[in-house]
Amino acid sequence: MSDAAQRLLNENLGQDVLVKLRSSEVVRGRLRSFDQHLNIVLEDAYEVAENRSRKLGTVVIRGENIVMISPASRG
Repeated sequence: MSDAAQRLLNENLGQDVLVKLRSSEVVRGRLRSFDQHLNIVLEDAYEVAENRSRKLGTVVIRGENIVMISPASRG
């Protein structure tokens, strides 16, 4: 992982993020931790879909399944 990516993830620890997965699912939750392989832990996570959302709780997502991580908009 690049220094810039690590710095950005560190800046967003404890904040809500959106994570897009290879399966095209989108998960939103509070970024609790990550490692050099981009494995991440999200708390209070839920799956975001057009017409519904599904509460997941605390989840671990393997880095190889992540396409994009973005700070979640507030509100």
